[in-house]
Amino acid sequence: MIRRFGLALSAASMMLLASPLLAMAQEAAGGGSPLRAGLIALAANIGIGIAAFGSAIGQGRMVASAMESIGRNPNSAGQIFTPMIIGLAFIEALTLYALVIAFFLQAKI
Repeated sequence: MIRRFGLALSAASMMLLASPLLAMAQEAAGGGSPLRAGLIALAANIGIGIAAFGSAIGQGRMVASAMESIGRNPNSAGQIFTPMIIGLAFIEALTLYALVIAFFLQAKI
């Protein structure tokens, strides 16, 4: 029990450290360099590309597995279809979260 709590606490602290909120901290007065603005734009675009690629891979694997299991047992199609749609919605939500972060980064330019 204590080991699980420690693992959950360390995972939560790692997610906090990897949070994009640190990148969105208010900068000092005076403005930034053009190189910084270019790197922010590049990072936002690469992040969207990685999120779209990961989402496409995840959705493809999920649908392929669902279709394979429905093909093996057609009577379970109703029990497989609903969780598959919910999982696809969660994957899409993660991609939209990456898009929102990219918009926030673009606003910093």
